Amino acid sequence: MDPRHSAQDVIRCDLCETAIVQRYCDFCHVNLCIACIGKHIADDYDKHKVVPFQNRKSTLVYPKCKTHKTEKCKLHCKECDMFVCSLCTAAAKHKGHTFLILSEIFNKRKLNIRKDSEEIENVISPTYKEMAIDLETQINNLDGEYVKFTTVVTKHGEEWHKEIDNAINKMKNEIVEMKIKHLEILKKHLDEIKQIQSLIEQSLITLEKLEESNEVSVTMEYRSKNKEFRKLPPKVRVSLPTFSPNTIDSKQLYKSLGSLIPLSFMTDENGSTLKKVETSPKELMGEPELVTAINTGYEKLRNVTCLSEEEFWTSADVSIMICFNVQGTASNTIKTKLGGWPRDIAVTSDGDLVYTDWKTKTVNKVKRGQTEEVIRLRGWKPLNLCVTSSSDLLVTMRSDDETQSKVVRYSGSTEKQAIQYDDEGKPLYSENNKIKYISENRNLDICVADFGAGAIVVVNQAGKLQFRYTGHSSTTKHKAFEPFGITTDSQSQILTADSNNHCIHILDQNGQFLRYIDNCDLKGPVGLCVDKIDNLFVAEFYSGNVKKIKYQQ
Repeated sequence: MDPRHSAQDVIRCDLCETAIVQRYCDFCHVNLCIACIGKHIADDYDKHKVVPFQNRKSTLVYPKCKTHKTEKCKLHCKECDMFVCSLCTAAAKHKGHTFLILSEIFNKRKLNIRKDSEEIENVISPTYKEMAIDLETQINNLDGEYVKFTTVVTKHGEEWHKEIDNAINKMKNEIVEMKIKHLEILKKHLDEIKQIQSLIEQSLITLEKLEESNEVSVTMEYRSKNKEFRKLPPKVRVSLPTFSPNTIDSKQLYKSLGSLIPLSFMTDENGSTLKKVETSPKELMGEPELVTAINTGYEKLRNVTCLSEEEFWTSADVSIMICFNVQGTASNTIKTKLGGWPRDIAVTSDGDLVYTDWKTKTVNKVKRGQTEEVIRLRGWKPLNLCVTSSSDLLVTMRSDDETQSKVVRYSGSTEKQAIQYDDEGKPLYSENNKIKYISENRNLDICVADFGAGAIVVVNQAGKLQFRYTGHSSTTKHKAFEPFGITTDSQSQILTADSNNHCIHILDQNGQFLRYIDNCDLKGPVGLCVDKIDNLFVAEFYSGNVKKIKYQQ
C-alpha cells in the first residue's frame, strides 16, 4: 500500500509520507504537513508559495518577462497583444497603450473554458451521440428493410414464372448495388459523425486539463472550438427504393415487369439541431414584482430586445436606436440608413442588432458599428421580426396593396419558407398593414401577435396552424383584445402585451390562459422580451419607460 494514503484514501505529506496533508506548495506542487513546511522552504524561501491544501493551485503562475528577466508579466498590452511586466509599461514602445490586468483576463478565460466544457458535455456531445445512434439504428434495420423489399420483388417474379427469371435476377442485382450504396452513404456519414465525436472527446480532455491548470500561458493560448462543433453536419436522408409492378408483357419483359426507383438521398442542413439543456420547471409568482423602470427619453417607444441580462436595445418612431443598461445609462446608439425608423429590432446570437426598415423595404444588420443590408423586398414591406434558435430570421410582412400578409423564414438573405395559408387555403393572418410582432417558442412553434385580427396565431415549424388565442374573458378587462408585442420564455410560455387593457397575458404553449400581469402600473405596454433568466422587459408606448419585471420563481 502507498504509505501516503490510508484505506480511506487520506492524502499524506509528500515529504514525511506519514502526516496528513495540511498545506500545499503552489510553486513546487508538493503536499505538505505543518511540520515539513520549514524543511521544504529552507532552500529558497522567496520562491515557494505555501497555501492551505484546499486552496491548492490557486496561485497564478505568470510568464517571465522577455525584456526584464527578473520580472513577471502581470499585465497585457491591448494594442501589442502581448504580456508585459510593470517595467514594460514605461517603455516608449508602449506609450499611450492600454494595459489590462492579466489575472482578470485569466479568470474570464477560465469562465469561458468552463462554459465551453459544460456546453460540450451537456449539449454538443449528447447531440452527436443521438445522431450516431440514429445512423446505427438505420444501419441495423437496413437488412430487414431490404429483406422485405426483396421479398416483394421475388413474389412478383414468381408470378411471371420461368419466363421472367432472368429479369428478376437482374433487378435483384440492382437492389444489391443500391443496398451497397445505401450502406456506404450511411457508414460514411457515421464515420464523419464519429470522427467529430472523437474531436469532441479530445476537446473535453483538453478542457479538463485547462480547468485544472494554473498556467497562464497555456490558458491564454486556448481557443474555443465550440463554434465549429455547433455547426452540425447536414443530416443524411436516404429514401429506400420502391418497386412499381407492371402487367406482364413477354415481348418487353424487363421493361414491362416494373421499374426500380433508384436509391436517392439528400442532406438536410436543418435536419439536426443541438439538444436543449434541461432546466428545472419554474412556477409563476403569486404577485409579479417590478424590479426597475428605466426612462428611455423616447416618445412613442415601440420595441425592446435583450442584449444580455444587463443591457437591452430600444427603438421608437425615430431613426435612432439606443442601447441601455439596467441602471438606465445609454451605452450605444445607432442611426438607421436614410433616416427611416425601425418597425422592429432583434439581437442575433452573436450580439448583432437587426432591424426592419419600412421606408426602404429592407432588413438590416449592424455588426461592429457598420450597417449592412441583409434582405431587400419587392412588392412587400417588412413589419416585425425575430431571430430563431437556428439563427434564421422570421419576418412578418404585408403586400404593397395591403391585400396579403405572411411570415417568411430567411437564412441570411435566402428565403427558405413562406407561411401564409392554412390547410383549407384560408389566410392565416389579417390582410392589413397592422403590426404583427413575432416570436419563436422553445418547441419551435411560430407565434404571431396579429393586432389587426385581435388574435395570437400559432403555427408549428412546418407552418401548420396549432391554435388561435383571441383573449380571455374577464370582469376587469373591458376593452377589445388587440395584442402588440409577443415573446416566449424558458418554459415555452407565451407572453403578449395587451395595450388596450394595460396588462400582459401569459399562455402555455398550447394556448391555455394562465394569468395576467396587471399589477406593475403598466401604461400602454407594447414591445416585450425576456432575458436568459426569464426576467420580462416591457416597453411602454406613452411613458417611454422600459420596465423590468420578475414573474417566475
